[in-house]
Amino acid sequence: MQLAHIPLDKLNISALNMRHSKRAPDVSDILPSVRARGVLVPLLVRPNGTPESFEIVAGRRRYFAAKSLADERGQRNALPCAIMEDGDDADALEASLIENFARLDPDEVSQWETFSRLIREGRTIPDIAATFGVTELLVKRILALGDLLPKIREAYRREDIDAETARHLTMASKGQQKDWLALYADPEQYAPQGHQLKQWLFGGQSISTKMALFAIEDYPGLIVCDLFGEDSYFADADLFWQKQNEAIAAKRDAYLEAGWPEVAVLEPGQHFQSWDHEKTPRKKGGKVFISVSHRGAVECHEGWLSRKEARRARAQGEGGEPDETPARPSRPELTGPMQNYVDLHRHGAVRTAMLDHPDVALRLMVAHAIAGSGLWQVRREPQRTANEAVAASIAASRAEAVFAEKRRAVLALLGQPDEEGAIAGGNGDAFALAAVFARLLALCDDDVMRVLSLAMAETLEAGSAIVEALGNHLGIDMGAWWQADDAFFDLLRDREIANAMLADLAGKPVADGNVAEKVKTQKKIIRDCLSGENGREKIDNWLPNWMKFPVESYTKRGGFRTADQWASVQPLFVRQ
Repeated sequence: MQLAHIPLDKLNISALNMRHSKRAPDVSDILPSVRARGVLVPLLVRPNGTPESFEIVAGRRRYFAAKSLADERGQRNALPCAIMEDGDDADALEASLIENFARLDPDEVSQWETFSRLIREGRTIPDIAATFGVTELLVKRILALGDLLPKIREAYRREDIDAETARHLTMASKGQQKDWLALYADPEQYAPQGHQLKQWLFGGQSISTKMALFAIEDYPGLIVCDLFGEDSYFADADLFWQKQNEAIAAKRDAYLEAGWPEVAVLEPGQHFQSWDHEKTPRKKGGKVFISVSHRGAVECHEGWLSRKEARRARAQGEGGEPDETPARPSRPELTGPMQNYVDLHRHGAVRTAMLDHPDVALRLMVAHAIAGSGLWQVRREPQRTANEAVAASIAASRAEAVFAEKRRAVLALLGQPDEEGAIAGGNGDAFALAAVFARLLALCDDDVMRVLSLAMAETLEAGSAIVEALGNHLGIDMGAWWQADDAFFDLLRDREIANAMLADLAGKPVADGNVAEKVKTQKKIIRDCLSGENGREKIDNWLPNWMKFPVESYTKRGGFRTADQWASVQPLFVRQ
């Protein structure tokens, strides 16, 4: 049995359902409960021909109650369901679900107290969901009640506010919750609830001056005040966000200078889920999370780690001896496709440049013969990638074009001017080996060295430390071989990295002014700088840190294999 939330339009009533009928059932007795708290006990369903279609074996009345409520509100939410497997007994499963659910406390606030205690004791969300027979999504929703102020939580326990209102308030900042609570406590004021509360929290463009993280006197635009001078607002929202982002960037820099290992700036409207994190002091690796609401409010959450990171830190601390194996980064600097993209472009430039240095190629070939490598059987580098955009980018690169031209010249030396493809990586055929040997005997030393250089280049392993060593020794200028293309920008999805690249191109003030903007927006500014469009000064021959020789990282997060490999071999190549 698997628990999941399934959309209403993916469900239908099974003909085997004991209450199956063409007439809709009377759900007036359970509709008030479903309206107030939603469907809590999972429906029992099974697949219905397609992976995304299910039929209801038990729970027909709950389904119709939810359907009636969806028609009433104009929105269709997913329902908690238990998906049957082959051989499952429907009656036994439904009885088990009801028995498990009966263990839950009667109200959601009490459930939150229970779930929070279990989380503190080390239970995971899947563990809790399995224990009580509910979906993981329901557990997460209940845990989110921990983000409410205690007075709001108690009001929800007393059913003074409904579930929809409580859900919206879990996404509000503490400042917004306090403002709403003040309205709620004042009998002469109206506190918005339900969908009106959602508009009050997240809608509109009026931004109060109370939200400013910067000094008001530093704001050059117009400020609008009400008739009584009690409230004032920024007339220019775009200008406000520019100044606010600069202040957020300064706040981030101040935290880093104070010794915090990492500061994460969340996108506007992205809620910090405290229930999924643990308080952790700075000395034990605690991070700072800066959340920004759509209304401009900024909250700094100091000293937190995700529960997964906190468990790993505790496990290492209890082991006594320090763990010499570096922990896998929770969020590597490069995604897999981007690492692949960087590896292949760097590899293409290095091996092509090596063709002009046959003396180096000879020595490298001898080193391969003595020590071996991941390729020397002998096999050629396949330049393999599962990403079509990366493959197209490599094929269109200048390095590939120059390499192909020099390969054709070597094939002509070997008496194969009409052949295509690599010369290395043969299948060990004895006649072919003798034929190549006879041809090489007839060539001068210079031509043999050209053949040798190409064979070495074709068997140079992409993404290896030796590419870094060779590229730095040859002094490769990647600007002559590479420029940012669509594939590069499509693979660039890290907002922090994009902001660092923006600072490199347009300067820190521009980067700070866009620190909380989406990565798509920051990439657009980067491309404008490279093309000289939209009023940006054109920057020629720009190289990101990932493409430079020697390579450089943008963050201290780790997870950048290229930088790690160069660091491991760099001491061997320090010039005297």
